[in-house]
Order: sequence, then structure tokens, then C-alpha cells
Amino acid sequence: MTPESLISNLALVWASLTELGDGLAGPDWERPTDCPGWTVRDQYAHMIGTESTLLGEPAPPPHPAPHARNPMGEANEGWVEAVRDRPGPEVLAAFRAVTDRRLAALRALPAEAWEAATATPVGPGTYATFMEIRVFDCWVHEQDVRRAVGRPGHLDGAVAELAMGRVTGSLGFVVGKRAAAPDGVSVVVALGDPLARTLAVQVAGGRAATVDPPAAPTVRIRTDGETWMRLSAGREDGAHAIAAGRVAFDGDADLGRSIVAQLAITP
Repeated sequence: MTPESLISNLALVWASLTELGDGLAGPDWERPTDCPGWTVRDQYAHMIGTESTLLGEPAPPPHPAPHARNPMGEANEGWVEAVRDRPGPEVLAAFRAVTDRRLAALRALPAEAWEAATATPVGPGTYATFMEIRVFDCWVHEQDVRRAVGRPGHLDGAVAELAMGRVTGSLGFVVGKRAAAPDGVSVVVALGDPLARTLAVQVAGGRAATVDPPAAPTVRIRTDGETWMRLSAGREDGAHAIAAGRVAFDGDADLGRSIVAQLAITP
């Protein structure tokens, strides 16, 4: 994606999060979300921390919370802990301020900086790739907040499509590597609204590649786009979604369950 489109998408998701926060009442900020140990306030605090770090601002001490699984998790918890006693509107004001500063910094970046090599949450990449991940990450956290407060939205448009593209692009890896499907296996994923689309891969030579959807795949997985995103972002257990009736299979259900159980791509 071009720097201009990445900046536009970041501006869109941050504006959506700000508008969402503006409509929250006091108790909403305390509601638990799908991220273990995190409230709505903590979701915003986490995003404040990431963007503050990218601006080079000093970080608070790491916090060894029970759900922090590694040093990065403890660093994230440090930012969360730093604002845990602050009212929600103050946290939202800090979020608005830091994202305004980030947009200004991004707009000032020279073209070559976007192609510079850097570490990203998924390994080595360019700064542009890192910012694409930031769009995805912030949108996922926005959806965490929306589910917690019962205000669905922002499930279409440029940001949602970018986020969905990141998770649907991993289907071949999940089928060919994680589920270790043998040569000849074909998988179709039929996603209903929101974010409806059809995905298909087939395994050949030990690799699963995108294909046109076959009429009779080895397994057809049927669910909705939001459930697929939740599974891919590690927000829901596959067995839970299946038991709730939001995921169904035609064909090899055992293979389907194996794929659904291994969808999570977030660290």
C-alpha cells in the first residue's frame, strides 16, 4: 500500500475509535473485553502505549501481570497500568493527542523511510508493512471495544477490508503447514456477512495455494466474516465457535475443525 493510503487508513481507524470513545458512559470503560485481563480503558491504554513508543516517548516500567506471557506483554502492561486509575475521558483525550502527533509524524516522513527495513510484530519487514499491521491491530482492538460495550460497527470500508485481507491471506499457511493437509486436499471457506467472501486453497507439492473454488472441496467451512476475524485474531476458541453454531462444515469435518482451531495469526 502507498504511504498515503496507510496514513488515510490509520486516520480512519483512530477517528472511529475516538468517536466510539466519545459515546461511552462511565461504566463502559470498566467493561471486560476479549483480551484477558483488559477492560475497555485498557484497550485504549495499550494503543496509547504503542503509538507513544513509536514516537520515541519514554515508557513506564514493565508490569508483570498474570496474563503477560513475555517481555513484550509486560511492556504493554506497563502502559496499561500507568493509566488504570485515570477516568475514561482522560484516557480518550490522551489517545486523541497521541494519534494526532503520530499522524503529523507520519505525514512528515520522507518516501525512503517507508521502505526502510525494520522489525515488525511478524518479523523483519519494511516500515510500510509495520504501519499496515498497525491499521489491522487498531481495528481489531476497536472491535474488542465494540463487542464489550454492545456497539457493533466499522465492519465495512477500507480499514475493515485491509484487516480482512491480512487474515484471509494466511489461509494457505494454516491449511498447508499448521493443519498439514496432504496433497490433493482442497478447502473452501464461505464467509457470510459482514465481510462476506469466498476463499479457496488446494494443496500440491506440500504447499496450499489459492485456487478458484472447486464445486466439491474436501471440506467447506461456513461461517460469517466477523467470526472468522475473531478466530484469526485469537479472540475466540474454535471449539467454542463451533459449539455455538457459528461455524459449520460440509465434507471432512475433522479437517475443518483442525483448520479452525489453528487460525490465530496474532502473537
